[in-house]
Amino acid sequence: MAIDRRKMIVEAATKSFSLFGYKATTMDQVARLANVGKGTIYTFFKNKEELFEEIVSSLVKEMIDEAEDVIEPGMPFTENVHRALYRLLEFRSQHQLMIKLIQEEKEMGTLAVSEMLQHVEDEIIAYLKQKIEIAITKGAIPAADPEMTSFLLLKMYIALVSDWEKNHEPLSSERIAELMKVFLLKGLSI
Repeated sequence: MAIDRRKMIVEAATKSFSLFGYKATTMDQVARLANVGKGTIYTFFKNKEELFEEIVSSLVKEMIDEAEDVIEPGMPFTENVHRALYRLLEFRSQHQLMIKLIQEEKEMGTLAVSEMLQHVEDEIIAYLKQKIEIAITKGAIPAADPEMTSFLLLKMYIALVSDWEKNHEPLSSERIAELMKVFLLKGLSI
């Protein structure tokens, strides 16, 4: 059976980025973890940045798959949005690489990490935008700017899940869903 060196390199780099962060990961380190020569890495990837992009792209696909897994066609749009966002943020808070990247951005402000985290956020917003456009077309929700609505949904969800907990008791999934419906999906009007 042929050894998939590319896969071994990606797995080793993922492990290194997850343990040490982007800045502290070197191609020598990845080569040692993958048990390949450093030159072998360069047959597949031009540099550390390209390898990092490959890993983050796979991570985004995995996140979207996780969100898709919790969507149920018969449920109301608001419930599916809540379920998908909750799963995305749960994934983000439990995945070792995401945890390390968020920590590195916060502590060191590494530009490449900030750019990749922005890429992840952009992909989540694009995913939500697509779902919102479908819901608008089906008449499940009123017409609104899908991209702005996606942005607001994500930011509000992050605020309720992460930022609120800094000074308050964590909110239950049900309470977050209720707040999302009241403030964003239904509005404040009576």
